[in-house]
Amino acid sequence: MMFTATKPHPGNPFKRWELRVCATKGHLTYRPTGPGTTKLRDRLNTTTAHGEAWRCLRCGDFVLGAPVISGPLASVPHIARGKAIRQAFILRLLGAERFLRGVGLLLIAYAIEQFSDEKGSLQHLFDQNFPAIQSAAAGFNYDVNSSAIVSLIHKSLAISGSTLIWVTVGVVVYGLIEITEGVGLWLMQRWGEYFAAVATSGFIPFEIYEVIVGATTIKVAALVVNIAAVIYLVYTKRLFGFRGGAKAYEAELRSEAILDVELAAGTV
Repeated sequence: MMFTATKPHPGNPFKRWELRVCATKGHLTYRPTGPGTTKLRDRLNTTTAHGEAWRCLRCGDFVLGAPVISGPLASVPHIARGKAIRQAFILRLLGAERFLRGVGLLLIAYAIEQFSDEKGSLQHLFDQNFPAIQSAAAGFNYDVNSSAIVSLIHKSLAISGSTLIWVTVGVVVYGLIEITEGVGLWLMQRWGEYFAAVATSGFIPFEIYEVIVGATTIKVAALVVNIAAVIYLVYTKRLFGFRGGAKAYEAELRSEAILDVELAAGTV
């Protein structure tokens, strides 16, 4: 078992995202090897009364015990810290929402396709039983023809087969776009961030139109979430050259990486 050998950091530790990750996944200590790494190795290692301790590349604390990984600098994976961890959590949450939405759309497309196949049978069933329903409703002085449900049934059964095919295709394409967004965001890929920003932006005009035609809480909430998602992606990930673009984003990540800071300080 490994124990943190340094004093707790000031402030609320629960606000430090890297500590949350280390608490669940464990610390990630590192021993550099190879020529010219002596000074860096000395900076990442210390000796305590309880034995050697190595610095965690994620939270920065010194941890008792042998290093988890060792090897040349080129083999060390990028370790997310601070803002990068928080952004990863938010993007994966958004990615999961997009993926589940995509799966839901594919299920709806399947239901539409099944309805198209059975529409003739459903029409026959409706025509056969509707007179009895009308008679029963008339006994309560209720005109069933004015019912919103009956109106919806009439409209649904009146849709042509070719129209249903195009609707199914459209829903499938939309679902696949959402799933692609979800996978790209979950995997933290740059292409996924661009794809999500472009795809989400493309649907915003239609969502604005839907809100203007008939605003509902769900429609307004979906519009607000999608606008916020695009702004968040472009701003935090510096997409489309915004705030310096990809180079500035990579520089921001390096400025928080422990190894990069030590290397920049000339400790190797």
